[in-house]
Amino acid sequence: MSFRDVALLAVPRSLRWRPVEGVGLEHLTLATTQSGIRAEGVVIGERGEPPYGVSYRIDCTADFAVTSFAIATTDGRRLAMERRAGRWHDAAGTRLPAFDDCIDIDLQGSPFTNTLPIRRERWEIGQSREFAMLYIPFDDFVPIIDRQIYTCLAPRLFRYQAADGSFEAELPVDEDGLVVDYPSLFERIR
Repeated sequence: MSFRDVALLAVPRSLRWRPVEGVGLEHLTLATTQSGIRAEGVVIGERGEPPYGVSYRIDCTADFAVTSFAIATTDGRRLAMERRAGRWHDAAGTRLPAFDDCIDIDLQGSPFTNTLPIRRERWEIGQSREFAMLYIPFDDFVPIIDRQIYTCLAPRLFRYQAADGSFEAELPVDEDGLVVDYPSLFERIR
């Protein structure tokens, strides 16, 4: 089973999620580009923390491997990184070898970024894979490596697990492999 063979529409596709608890919203627009896929979004929320407002742009190859991203908060903090030839660099071009094992990124308040490894890989039902994710928390914007395990439970259902065992959820996805709902955290607005 593979979402890699499913082409996104050439015209932009917009989606929205809201948190199950608290106040917030993510608005995402996906579009194809000459080099692949661009995801642009805005996330506002609080999730038991100080309120945040974040905009992001994630550029991916056609098979959803992240090539660059830029995120910014409404209070002026920014983070941009680029992945060239399997190596991460910051906005100034400085190599960041600690993150070279990470192909995907995970933004703290975004259910969209769970879609990246699901879309990028070919899956068999019952198959599990562990990923090193470049995780960006919205409180300090300091990226860390977060190990995550995804298991294909059915053609459009995946189990997400934090590798340290601290969290687990079943993620239904739509026909394009995009997360529909993230139980206990987010639900798509239809």
